[in-house]
Amino acid sequence: MHAKKLDKLATAVLYTIAGIIVAILASLILYILVRGLPHISWSFLTGKSSSYQAGGGIGIQLYNSFFLLVITLIISVPLSMGAGVFLAEYAKKGPVTNFIRTCIEILSSLPSVVVGLFGYLIFVVQFEYGFSIISGALALTVFNLPQMTRNVEDSLKHVHHTQREAGLALGISRWETVVHVVIPEALPGIVTGVVLASGRIFGEAAALIYTAGQSAPALDWSNWNILSVTGPISIFRQAETLAVHIWKVNSEGTIPDATIVSAGSAAVLLIFILIFNFGARKLGSYLHKKLTAA
Repeated sequence: MHAKKLDKLATAVLYTIAGIIVAILASLILYILVRGLPHISWSFLTGKSSSYQAGGGIGIQLYNSFFLLVITLIISVPLSMGAGVFLAEYAKKGPVTNFIRTCIEILSSLPSVVVGLFGYLIFVVQFEYGFSIISGALALTVFNLPQMTRNVEDSLKHVHHTQREAGLALGISRWETVVHVVIPEALPGIVTGVVLASGRIFGEAAALIYTAGQSAPALDWSNWNILSVTGPISIFRQAETLAVHIWKVNSEGTIPDATIVSAGSAAVLLIFILIFNFGARKLGSYLHKKLTAA
C-alpha cells in the first residue's frame, strides 16, 4: 500500500509539473497572438516599413528572414551532415575525437551576441563582406552548426546496429550502408533537428545585428543580379530581418505606432516558428515512410 501511494504521489507530481509547463507555454503563445493578430493585415505583411511614420509594414523584413534562412541552411546542413556522419560512423575513440566533441560543446554554449561580434570582426571586417546576408548566414552557421552536428550524430547513433549489419551482410560497402540504410532510418530525427534549428535561425536577432545589418533598403524586383545591393537574391546586401526589426522598433522608439508594429511582428514571427515545429513531425514521418518503406 505504501508503494502504491508513493507511485500515485509521484505520478501526480509529474503530471502537475507537465501541466505547469504546458500552461506557461500556452499563456505565452496566447498573449503574443492576442496582442498581435488584430494588427496583422495583407498590407502589414507586404508593405514597406517606416522609421518615422505610422502604418508601416514588414514585407521586406519578412522576405529577408526567409532568404537568410535558406542561405544559412544551404551552408550549414551539408557541413553538419558531414560532421555528424563522421563522428557517428567513422571517428574512432581517442583524444582527437574527444577534443572535437569538446569544441562542439563549447561552441554550442556561446551566447549569440558573442557569435555576432565574432562574425562582425571576421566576416564583416576581415573578409570585407560588410553588413550583408552572407555575413549573417556565416555567423548563424557558426551559431547553429554545433547543435545541428550533435543532432545528426545522436540521430545516427540511435539507429540499431542490426541495420548496419544487415546492410553489410548484403555485400554493400560501409558508405553505401550509411547512405542507403542508416541515414534514411535516422532521417526523422535529422529533419526535426534541422527544422528546430530553422526556428532558431528565423528568430535570431543578436547575431544578425552585428552582421546582416539594421536596415532594409528597398529591393528592385526586376534586378536578379546576385552581386547587386538592390537585388532580392543578392547575398551582399544589408538585410534587416523580422527579429531585428522588432528589436529596432522597440529600442529606437521613433515610430508613433511602435507598439502595434512590434506586437504584429512578434505574432507573425511566432506563427512561422510554430509552423516550423509542427511541420517537422509531418515531414519527418513522411520522409521516413518514403525512404524506408515502413
